[in-house]
Amino acid sequence: MEIDNSEQRIRDIHQDLLDVYGEQADYDDSDGVRQLLITILSQNVADENTARAAENLFHDFNGYKEIEDAPIGKLADSINPAGLPETKAKRIQRTLKALREQGDSDKYSVEFLGDMEDSDAQAWLEDIKGIGPKTASVLLNFHFDANVMPVDTHVERISKRFRLIPFSASNKKAHELLNEAVPHEIKNSFHMLIIEHGKNNCTARNPTCEETKLKKYCTRYEMVENGDLDVDQYPPED
Repeated sequence: MEIDNSEQRIRDIHQDLLDVYGEQADYDDSDGVRQLLITILSQNVADENTARAAENLFHDFNGYKEIEDAPIGKLADSINPAGLPETKAKRIQRTLKALREQGDSDKYSVEFLGDMEDSDAQAWLEDIKGIGPKTASVLLNFHFDANVMPVDTHVERISKRFRLIPFSASNKKAHELLNEAVPHEIKNSFHMLIIEHGKNNCTARNPTCEETKLKKYCTRYEMVENGDLDVDQYPPED
């Protein structure tokens, strides 16, 4: 199975995703710091739990300085619905400290990232322990319309099933390959639509491939649902 991440094929997938799910609401929190903290909370957790944790966080603390200075236990209790509360509390405080120290005052802002080259801004964020390519890319793409492609578990899984990237690609490699392949002007939309497809049909287990026109791109549908390969034999080696 050859990789095909040509621009035309990606645009065809994007159009079919639009036909099935419609244009997704354009989300951007005008407060980039808030958006970054929420993205940290969202790591490896369902949307509803992220929302609960974020609501608690911004209700329980009066401003970013109070969040940065809070005892870890108190902060962890507040964001507990997001899972890994102590780990994420430390990530949040490290992030706020880095943002504060980057500026000339005690203000918390991400706006300096918009003055950097996309790759430099991504590298600056990833230097903060606990912020990986996906978290950095979400902020840069959503808040600054940077030419970076966020790759979460849905995007990675479906991109492999659609043969946009190799099955063997790491998450970091997936970011590199998709960032290069997906045109800038559809990166945000493509990212959100793939997530929608991953939640509704192309799930990790028991996907409902036959229910949408996207099945024509999917090797799992071709090889397992509509072929001779057992589910435990998929994915095959590259």
